[in-house]
Amino acid sequence: MPPFLRLPRLGGLACAAVTLAAVTLAAGPPKTGEPSDQPTPREAAVERLFSERGEPAVFDKAVADARSLGITPQVLLEARFLYHVDRQDDAALAAMLPEFLARRDQFETTDSQIFAQREDWLAVTEYVQAIASLQQNDRDAFKRHITEAFWLSPRQGAAFATHIERMRTADAMSKVRIDFTTKLRPLAGEAETELAALLHDRKALAFHFWSPWSRECEEFTADFAATVRALDKNGIAVVSLLAEDDPRVIEDARTFAKPWQDLPCHWLRDSANKPLNVLLRVQSVPVMVLVSPAGRVLFNGHPADPDCWQALQQVAPRLERPPLAAPPDDH
Repeated sequence: MPPFLRLPRLGGLACAAVTLAAVTLAAGPPKTGEPSDQPTPREAAVERLFSERGEPAVFDKAVADARSLGITPQVLLEARFLYHVDRQDDAALAAMLPEFLARRDQFETTDSQIFAQREDWLAVTEYVQAIASLQQNDRDAFKRHITEAFWLSPRQGAAFATHIERMRTADAMSKVRIDFTTKLRPLAGEAETELAALLHDRKALAFHFWSPWSRECEEFTADFAATVRALDKNGIAVVSLLAEDDPRVIEDARTFAKPWQDLPCHWLRDSANKPLNVLLRVQSVPVMVLVSPAGRVLFNGHPADPDCWQALQQVAPRLERPPLAAPPDDH
């Protein structure tokens, strides 16, 4: 999910963090004689509060510790908001709506760790209302609140747009039916394979759209491999589908895929005639599309999206998500 307005990130963590200068807004200046380069207990508590992205019990402990040190309710609410945003937990965000509405008119910029203007805070309040409306399948209310959020804080538009795109994609996919007589060519070779033969007696078919020129696809190859093995064991066929037809991309894709030929996965190229990537509205990679044996789209989105695994586990209840591999070290 694109980030909301927030302070600089700490140590590459995919979450909000708090700099020493910003923490002093809530924690106050260091005591006389205290080394300026050493955080106070309150500063350390706030830093942990905004950087912790472990399991809920671990984060709840960070919240409790911060509260015991006098961290304000406004800062606690902001930290909890970003925690659920980064974990893409829409249900938890919707559950926070009463707290946001209660504090709507009590916001003070000097007490905030992440919002520079009152309008930014009001925009996030509208955003939470939009998410709550989406949870209740109230599309009209969602559109009204998300539009107001855009108006109040255009700078946070990328975060708001994510949910709009997901809703539009879901609406479009409800009308799509995959034709299993479609034939696709392998990444290496010309002999076409019919999708029906790949599905066979499997519970579902998962398309993985990718590109060898995508840094994200490259970085998470190990996670993809673990996912493929888990899906295969649970009766879900996987097609890793290259959408591009540029000869250079195809050649690089063949080189990229060669070490992974032992995976229980079909490496194919999309068709130039009625390409699936167009039908399925694939605009970036990686994308996972889960299709039922009846051709219905059960999920269309990023492979790391929690909704992806929820859809997979509805098809295969015994499926367990493999642990994420450590990201590659760029140093």
